[in-house]
Amino acid sequence: MKSVPKLIRRFVGIMTLSIILLVILNITFFAIVFVRNTSTFSPWDMADHAAAALQLTDGGYSLSDNVMAKLKEENAWALLIDNDTRQVVWQTDNLPANIPMQYTLSDVAELTRGYVNGYPAFTGEAQTGLLVLGYPKDRFWKHTRASWDYNFIADLPKNTIIIFAINIVLILLIYAAVNSKLLRSIKPITNGIQNLSNGIPVYMKEKGVLSELAEKINKTSEILQMQSEQLRRKETARANWIAGVSHDVRTPLSMIMGYAGQLENSKNLSEIECKKAAAIVKQSSRMKDLINDLNLASKLEYDMQPLTMKQENAISIIRQVIVDFMNTNIDDKFPIKWITNDTLSACYINADKDLLKRAISNLIQNSINHNENGCAIYASVCDNNNTCKICIEDNGIGASDEQIDRLNNTPHYMICDTNTAEQRHGLGLLIVKQIIKGHNGEIFIDHSEYGGFKVVLIIPK
Repeated sequence: MKSVPKLIRRFVGIMTLSIILLVILNITFFAIVFVRNTSTFSPWDMADHAAAALQLTDGGYSLSDNVMAKLKEENAWALLIDNDTRQVVWQTDNLPANIPMQYTLSDVAELTRGYVNGYPAFTGEAQTGLLVLGYPKDRFWKHTRASWDYNFIADLPKNTIIIFAINIVLILLIYAAVNSKLLRSIKPITNGIQNLSNGIPVYMKEKGVLSELAEKINKTSEILQMQSEQLRRKETARANWIAGVSHDVRTPLSMIMGYAGQLENSKNLSEIECKKAAAIVKQSSRMKDLINDLNLASKLEYDMQPLTMKQENAISIIRQVIVDFMNTNIDDKFPIKWITNDTLSACYINADKDLLKRAISNLIQNSINHNENGCAIYASVCDNNNTCKICIEDNGIGASDEQIDRLNNTPHYMICDTNTAEQRHGLGLLIVKQIIKGHNGEIFIDHSEYGGFKVVLIIPK
């Protein structure tokens, strides 16, 4: 199923987005921390500034008030080591007591690199000596052994990117390892759901992370298969019942029609009695046709009626049906008009000839049955490249928009009028629909341009 790769891509996408957001948040956090803990103040600059501001006067060394105020603000102290004697010749009042007053060359070298008795020291070059600026012990951290390899520093950006990429790959692998079991469980679940929708029996191993869901799918499959079997048995029983009733009714109905026909032609009966016998024959014939239609509709519905498909000329079939109706001496009130283009002599389709004739006959008979006062019936065939369009319509009473909509959208066409003596049935249209469905075609019911009823059959070639 396409949903499994989509689900995997969704998981990977969410994880990748999470990693990117996490990295951005970390960088932002460290940037904020760095900015908050790093000021623009430089103790080295302060030492140079103080050394430049230290002046030798007649009364000794003095420092400007601004620089002294800045030193007090930073809680810093200062001293001046003479170049010649290497003794402290000037100092601030807050000089710690443990600060030496005499320095050797090695002491000077040490303090210029880092600390004086644990105090961070920074130096500046004065006119007569070396100015030492000291800060509280917890004010600065100084790296006093700067011996990094040059290549290491030069390759640091590239190595950082490589390490970052390796971290992402490792996170992906860890994620895949953790979720592989879940992903392996999802695929059988999706396949099972797909098989359920196709009516295929499903049994899944009830283990793993989604074992509970697999159990529910198995139970659903059992219920669906049970319902399908019950429905199949019910429909089989229904089809057998219809077939049995049709068979059992035909024999007594034939006897009724035979005896009624004899009475209709008997000279010993009055004219009224002969008419009654003729009515019995007519209604019995209608009943026989209804039983035949019911049996055929049942067979078509349950695919019990085999279709013998081969290449047939639709024009020839329809003309033959029209001739058959003319030979039955139908009333002149129902003329059948052939309105197909004279240049079209053949339209071949893959069809069952007998069933297609039955469909056309039902449509013509439908126009006759529903127009007691007569109507003209129009038959036409149109060759539309890959399909054959067959149209049967009339100029009779037609049907309302509501009836047309119902005939197009309901699965059956049973109609019962209030006139019980002339009850109409819609099995004819139902059979037409089933026959055209068996030919992989379509049926459309609409108003005729002649003012009556129209049925269009579209059958692929």
